[in-house]
Amino acid sequence: MQGPPRPRLDPVVGKARKAVGDLLGVATTGRLRQEAQRASSGEARPLILVACSGGPDSLALAAVAAFLGRRGEIRVGAVIVDHQLQPHSRAVAEATAGILRGIGLDPVEISSVTSTQVGTGPEAAARHARYAALDEAAARLNARTVLLGHTLDDQAESVLLGLARGSGTRSLAGIPQRRRIYLRPFLGLRRTETLQICAAEGLQPWHDPTNDDPVFLRSRVRTRVLPYLEDELGPGIAQSLYRSARILAQDADYLDQQAAVEYHRLSEVHGTDSAASREVRISEEDLRALPAALRQRVLALAVVGLGGEQPSFERLLAAEALLARRGSAGPVELAGGVSVYRQPRRASVPQDRSGYGKLVFRRNA
Repeated sequence: MQGPPRPRLDPVVGKARKAVGDLLGVATTGRLRQEAQRASSGEARPLILVACSGGPDSLALAAVAAFLGRRGEIRVGAVIVDHQLQPHSRAVAEATAGILRGIGLDPVEISSVTSTQVGTGPEAAARHARYAALDEAAARLNARTVLLGHTLDDQAESVLLGLARGSGTRSLAGIPQRRRIYLRPFLGLRRTETLQICAAEGLQPWHDPTNDDPVFLRSRVRTRVLPYLEDELGPGIAQSLYRSARILAQDADYLDQQAAVEYHRLSEVHGTDSAASREVRISEEDLRALPAALRQRVLALAVVGLGGEQPSFERLLAAEALLARRGSAGPVELAGGVSVYRQPRRASVPQDRSGYGKLVFRRNA
């Protein structure tokens, strides 16, 4: 006699499971040979952490990851970062921890942080504190990966914000799917789909009131700008911005790879291992020969290589102006305490051979 029919899998849940499984490289259906192999060898299953706020996106991600954990190939835990910026935030974190333990995640930790970074806005300071807490937890727990619940809507908002700032290719590529230990498997899912997953799994997510607070720029983009664009230009704006981000990410990856090759080919590093006492020299002639897209990236790599920050487009243009050999030979202040100047030509260099000059990047004392 046959038992009752198995409940039909919600298509969105199946889509989400495949997205997470594909990115992690684990199976979502069928018996796992790896499980039997690990059981016989005593090999520990890798730990995957979910960064979970209790909101729909991260709670849906936790539910999907918990399913994959039950398949036996991975262990799944979670970290809840409490920013302590709202009343009762600890109670929300505790309630979220209870939900996560109830669906099988272990370990589940709450990390309380304060946003103390000086010189940034509240959103950037909170993000810095959040990633510092996640980095610490992952290192301490020896986690292989941390999953983040960003969705297609988050990606569309990031691209739109990049356009508003006049950013370059890398910024317009939006949120990367992979960066270090962080993976974002839901970038192809809509925010409405994460709500659907929570409903299908019988989970009640917490709704962060700051997501609708107009004091935050991203909230205004989410609640005002994107809906306005949908009304005026027609539906599908978020998907179009997401598609643009995927295309630009491929372009940015290629250009960054080519720039790294050129930087290692052209740069001369002088001094000790300490960034404060090193300098980087690059031939002006070689820099002029590069396309602008590569030349500016090579200049930026020299700055970052000395411990500086990614320069703005305007600062890179100022550094490029030194190559024209008109006006000042520098120094040009870049970012993070790094400056660049044009190296004077030695007497032994013929005056008509200006290509022998070099740009010199140096960390300021």
